[in-house]
Amino acid sequence: MIYLDYQATTPLAPEAREAMLRWLDGPDGTGFGNPHSPHRYGRQAAAAVEVAREQVAALFPAGGRVVFTASATEALNLAIRGCEPVRAGRGIAVSAIEHAAVWDTAECLPNPHHVIPVDAQGLVAADPPIPDGTGLVAVMQVNNEIGTIQPMADIARASRAAGALLLCDAVQAAGKVPVADADMIAVSAHKLHGPKGIGALWVRDGVDLTPIVTGGGQEGGLRSGTLSPALCAGFGAAARLAVGRMDEDAAHVAALWDRAAALFEGWTLNGSSGRRWHGNLNLRRDGIDVARLMSDVRTVAFSAGSACASGSGKPSRVLQAIGLNDKQAKTSIRLGFGRYTGIEDLEEAAAAIVAAAREQG
Repeated sequence: MIYLDYQATTPLAPEAREAMLRWLDGPDGTGFGNPHSPHRYGRQAAAAVEVAREQVAALFPAGGRVVFTASATEALNLAIRGCEPVRAGRGIAVSAIEHAAVWDTAECLPNPHHVIPVDAQGLVAADPPIPDGTGLVAVMQVNNEIGTIQPMADIARASRAAGALLLCDAVQAAGKVPVADADMIAVSAHKLHGPKGIGALWVRDGVDLTPIVTGGGQEGGLRSGTLSPALCAGFGAAARLAVGRMDEDAAHVAALWDRAAALFEGWTLNGSSGRRWHGNLNLRRDGIDVARLMSDVRTVAFSAGSACASGSGKPSRVLQAIGLNDKQAKTSIRLGFGRYTGIEDLEEAAAAIVAAAREQG
């Protein structure tokens, strides 16, 4: 089967797997220690966590700290619910194409809630409207459904001018492009060839957070719960690898994108063709039944929308935000490719998808 769903998750890098094995039990059976314990086993595990923290920190700007979480969703919840402006009742402004982890969290809070629109290309304006009284602005750097890359430097300036903190969901950006300058940044290991079950929140020095998960006070008092040294080590190894080969990976993805553009001639691209991560190809073809297409092309793993919303039966909120009607949104597919995708795999997958779509008339 050919895997083209890199936005949902990425294949585990062999280097990350190897780094994890030592801390599952280890060759001498001593790698299972609790990193919060004071004895030798615990100190060894704690040291591995701190090495991983430094490796993950290399994804971010200088001048902040990395807090490990169980997922990017938890990291985003910690940032939104735990930051001082939101707790003080100030407003939250989010882009119209945010992930549900941001969108749903902002909606369920009692704070004033403002939606920052995007244009037909899926881009926030360089000088977005931020209402008075806003305390937190949340904008995703690289969109998970359509791959558009936001003008984060401009948005950061606008947020500072409004006296608001900026939260960046960098889940699809980290390890692929330089991460934006923001006050809080959320990432996930399994979107950059690390293990599932671990994410991180980068917090700029001077930004105050209140924990939303209480208990043992681990992670500097910001997030309670025993850390997994194995997951941390895998995350760290994946982050180090991604930073070291960012240019190589980007060049490979660019070549795949150029080939895909030729293979899907006659299909319509959703979102900007220039300001996007080119490992995300979101396309539509009028008249196709996407559910039937996915059933007919069982040798290719791809998506009919974001993995988080699959099965809901609802048109994509992101595609609606860029002006697509329900019918157009429901004729869209998302192909995601990256480091371990071969040109031949992409060609074979595209041929199968195009042929099946053509059979529908």
